[in-house]
Amino acid sequence: MFERRDGEEATAIDPATLRPDDHIVFIGRIRSPWTSRETCPKNIAEAREAGRPATVEIDEPYRRGLQGLKRATHIMVLSWFQAAPRNLIVQKPRKASESSGVFALRSPARPNPIGVHVTRLVGFDVNAGTLALDAMDALDGTPVIDLKPYIPAVDAYPEAIFERSSK
Repeated sequence: MFERRDGEEATAIDPATLRPDDHIVFIGRIRSPWTSRETCPKNIAEAREAGRPATVEIDEPYRRGLQGLKRATHIMVLSWFQAAPRNLIVQKPRKASESSGVFALRSPARPNPIGVHVTRLVGFDVNAGTLALDAMDALDGTPVIDLKPYIPAVDAYPEAIFERSSK
């Protein structure tokens, strides 16, 4: 399914085959216009440029947890990239000149394929468990494992730097 590129390395054991340390519960699903890896934006900036909104549907048992979230303009959606390989530990992105360890990348291919999406909340229906979002960079049906309010005073670091490798 996923072809390894030159410069990529896999772990000796695929984490997907290991017994979990604990259990992650899916609390809902992302509903996005993206149905294939080829068409899905690589990041939230590309998703916003596409101008195609998305929603998160929260399962009924977890909807009470949405109480108070309406106060946020932006939220962090943590997702589970269920189709991503979990055994790549060094990757070489398509446009990169060199390989990097997965912890230096935002790729969904990682030991625990958790996605973090900061998105604008544009609509909210607690009873239906739906959150309307300005954009999403995940495939339709991607499981949601958590939601958190984005708090600029805590979550934003204007002085932060990440130097990209040269292309």
